[in-house]
Amino acid sequence: MSGRRAVREDEATGPPVEHVPLGHGPDIWRVRSFDAARQVLRARHLTTQAGFTAERIPRGVFRRHPILISDGEGHDSQRRELARFFAPAVVADRYGERIDELARDTVGRAAAAGRCRLDEVALHFSVAVTSEVVGLTESTVAGMSRRLEGFFTQPPVDLSAPGWGRTRRQWLQAAINGLVPIARFHLADVRPAIRARRRRHRDDVLSHLIAAGHSTSDILVECVTYGTAGMVTTREFISMACWHLLTDRELAAEYLAAEQPRRVEILEEIIRLEPVVGHLFRRAQDDIEITAPGGTVTVPAGDLIDICVRATNTDEQAVGPDPESLCPVRSTADSVPAVGMSFSDGAHKCPGQTLALYETDALLHRLLDRSPTVVAEPTIGWDSVIEGYRLRGLELAFPQGPAREGRRS
Repeated sequence: MSGRRAVREDEATGPPVEHVPLGHGPDIWRVRSFDAARQVLRARHLTTQAGFTAERIPRGVFRRHPILISDGEGHDSQRRELARFFAPAVVADRYGERIDELARDTVGRAAAAGRCRLDEVALHFSVAVTSEVVGLTESTVAGMSRRLEGFFTQPPVDLSAPGWGRTRRQWLQAAINGLVPIARFHLADVRPAIRARRRRHRDDVLSHLIAAGHSTSDILVECVTYGTAGMVTTREFISMACWHLLTDRELAAEYLAAEQPRRVEILEEIIRLEPVVGHLFRRAQDDIEITAPGGTVTVPAGDLIDICVRATNTDEQAVGPDPESLCPVRSTADSVPAVGMSFSDGAHKCPGQTLALYETDALLHRLLDRSPTVVAEPTIGWDSVIEGYRLRGLELAFPQGPAREGRRS
């Protein structure tokens, strides 16, 4: 079936492990073998988070390090505490009805208008879902969406370049572009939600953070983490998955006719092929041995390790033959998940995988049931901070007629 859409011409596909001397500091090791990548991501206590500019985030202001940038026992404890909000059974039982309601309303409005730009629809839907789970329910979705989008107006970053490829002026601009939206997000979204939950505890992430004694600054940065992660990655995946389905009639027909577990399998294959976050970075804190096709190498302490997710997800030894094609009946090697490395692995494996797939299916199944047509193809851009693609401009038109509610399962 159809192949990958998000392709970077400047991105090599081999070798499995590549040493890149930089000459101005610690070197970079690019890992493209699935098995080697998993070794790195599961090397407990030997590496620390280096992606998403984590190494430049000041830690002294936080009583507890944010889950995105923490490592070790503190990180493990945070994950255990929050796992109950993202477990598969919890997603379906606790949030399923509300997600379905949001999807029904979202698609209904788009179809009634006759036309929509999918990235905007996906933005508001993903923010609405994330706000329910996190507990940011005291402000409007439209306003929160604008404020969360503001975080990503950032100068480009290159972890392999001196100063990460930014001038002093660009770092200042990055700080301003980050702090101003954070202040607005705090005042308009987080503070009202905290006050509401101090008055009445609810069963959401924010209430848990308050009960666990997190400071206001700790809560704010966690809300930023969950809000932006839930918005950015899911928004892009919804657009990408819809683009694949609407331009492959056979795949769309199979998806529409299938029960929910089978639909999720199709979405898993799409995100394996089109991972939203294309690179995961870890900093070696001690020497690490990595075994890959071709032999064993030792990554010295201090060097940066770049897990090239698009490459690991098309490693034929892991995902089978014809790895760059979309094959909804793909059989991966033992212990290799259907999504590949798209949700990471090890200590920093994304806890929101089930939620992201569930909400994407909830929206797309209803959307495709309205028989939309593509009237404008999207453009693909790249976000260097999250090392991911950005799809904009996918426009859909809906046939006008009596509204109908498709089969749900």
